[in-house]
Amino acid sequence: MAAPRDSLGVVEAEGNSGRRGSSGVEVVLPSDPATPAPLCPHGPTLLFVKVSQGKEEARRFYACSACRDRKDCNFFQWEDEKLSEARLAARETHNRKCQPPLSRTQCVDRYLKFIELPLSQRRFCQRCQQLLLPDDQEKHHGHQVMGDISVTQLKRPSQLLYPLENKKTNAQYLFADRSCQFLVDLLSTLGFRRVLCVGTPRLHELIRLKASSDKSNIKSLLLDIDFRYSQFYMEDSFCHYNMFNHHFFDGTAALDVCKAFLQEDNGEGVIMVTDPPFGGLVEPLAVTFKKMIAMWKEGQSQDDSHKELPIFWIFPYFFESRICQFFPSFCMLDYQVDYDNHALYKHGKTGRKQSPVRIFTNIPPNKITLPMEEGYRFCPLCQRYVSLENQHCEYCNSCTSKDGRKWNHCFLCRKCVKPSWMHCSNCNCCALPNHSCRSPKDGCFICGELGHKRSTCPNISASQKTNKAVGKQKQRESNEMKMEMTRGQPMSHTSVMRKEKRRGRAHQYLCS
Repeated sequence: MAAPRDSLGVVEAEGNSGRRGSSGVEVVLPSDPATPAPLCPHGPTLLFVKVSQGKEEARRFYACSACRDRKDCNFFQWEDEKLSEARLAARETHNRKCQPPLSRTQCVDRYLKFIELPLSQRRFCQRCQQLLLPDDQEKHHGHQVMGDISVTQLKRPSQLLYPLENKKTNAQYLFADRSCQFLVDLLSTLGFRRVLCVGTPRLHELIRLKASSDKSNIKSLLLDIDFRYSQFYMEDSFCHYNMFNHHFFDGTAALDVCKAFLQEDNGEGVIMVTDPPFGGLVEPLAVTFKKMIAMWKEGQSQDDSHKELPIFWIFPYFFESRICQFFPSFCMLDYQVDYDNHALYKHGKTGRKQSPVRIFTNIPPNKITLPMEEGYRFCPLCQRYVSLENQHCEYCNSCTSKDGRKWNHCFLCRKCVKPSWMHCSNCNCCALPNHSCRSPKDGCFICGELGHKRSTCPNISASQKTNKAVGKQKQRESNEMKMEMTRGQPMSHTSVMRKEKRRGRAHQYLCS
């Protein structure tokens, strides 16, 4: 039977993960941690179960921890399935074939040879995303090859490599220089001497650049699932790593590098900064980060057992409740993180077009200064920096906005809500004005009935016809309005009302 992977992580991606009563696939933490999970090319798999209306519908199954789409990794195995020796051997062979072509040691040896080459012989194959030694160049004949690779380019591999933009697996939305510079300056101001960069290659680069120019004494270690970075860093600077299952691809040697980095100076002066793919599941990430915390605590004395590993977890703001569920000491900063290669996550946009990405941290917010020149201000009542539009609510006694807009207080809900929301007497809560009072969590998105989803709804064809007809009507009205305005004769109020009534009658007819 094919694995039900299409819905994997959908609930998480909308920021409402873990809500019992909804349909989706949930991660199951094994009751017996001593039982090893089967392996796929991305390391140990995770255990999942399909859930509908709060009940487990099917047998539990193992699937890839890093990939949601089966076309990226088609691993599937029922939890209670017994495999033959032949299938196990075939799987092991497949896993080996999917590993990087060069070992970590080979990558380091090639890098040391590469930097000794004269500038004219340093080449990089853009097609294969590989640094080329003189003996390799014949194999890459006809490929798009860059020459004269400078030391500066070698120090910025994220600008040489094509970003991997599969948001469900290993999305590399790279920090914009503004956000990266802010993070480096903030880490320096807070007095950190070591930064564990989990999935933040551009931050790792900037820290090393500053250290090499004697402007900083901060050290950095990058953990990333993109093995291509192996060819640019020594073993003490990069580990090939999967953050969804805490798997080090190069085994105990890489694990020891990470452990030594965390426990240096008895664990003092280190912080973990992580920027996971936004389509990833929060629960396995939380489990991984707790393992990092436990690793860090091994180097602590008994007197310091109450301390926490400082963390910056960079994630969209609508995951706040989920993250705080696993880490109650975390708070969300108002700082908007933006990315170079993401069309939407840009700083400086207004309204709902602003970047939704924030920093979650266990560092007290009153210790963190946000740049006032970028539109942040200090709230003396909250004792923290907030965005300019985030106004203090005297009833909630806090600056309540999450998305950068000014929120309004609802006295019936007894909390602040988004400016576009209104109180619904049927739902007894605030929601969008055109929302359906029957929440999708109660059943199908189209008809509200239980027992099926939108994709299998018997009314889906009628709904599509209605939407299509209404869409055509809107287009006709828009075209007519443009024609009227072109003639210099703006449409009268009566004409607009007549068209609205005609549209309403058409909608009512199609829905009857």
